[in-house]
Amino acid sequence: MTTATAAPETTPISLGSIAPDFSLPDSENKQWKLSKFLGKKPVALFFYPLDWSPTCTKENACFSRDLSRFGKCAEVAGISIDSVWSHKAWKTHMGLNHTLLADMQRKVCKAYGLYFPDANISQRATVLIGKNGKIAWVHVEPDITKERDYKELEDQLAKLQ
Repeated sequence: MTTATAAPETTPISLGSIAPDFSLPDSENKQWKLSKFLGKKPVALFFYPLDWSPTCTKENACFSRDLSRFGKCAEVAGISIDSVWSHKAWKTHMGLNHTLLADMQRKVCKAYGLYFPDANISQRATVLIGKNGKIAWVHVEPDITKERDYKELEDQLAKLQ
């Protein structure tokens, strides 16, 4: 008898574990490194499937519009598998003012256990990392077409203070 286990790349990172450090290019093709913020402030990583898709467009408009609300508690960065150039065009088109990171090799979404292999994209998920570099909260949206719960997110961000 064999038992199947979920691949680490599709099993969300555990609470309390050390956040894997990474460096990804942003929409200006400048490297954004997680460790730059650790010890200074919490970090909120918003993994989303694709630029230009309906739900991702709504969510990123909300993050940008409410950045002062979310950004007062943590450094905010959106991560998808899209290219730097897609991020740049989308950010300009949408008037977004938050950081977008390009995980084209899927290394970060896999390291955080948020890879969705059926579509070769990341899941819609939120990862909050405390100043100490440990995972403080993870939420994976079971329905990839559904937006996050912003109130729940805000409540979790407030706990990091």
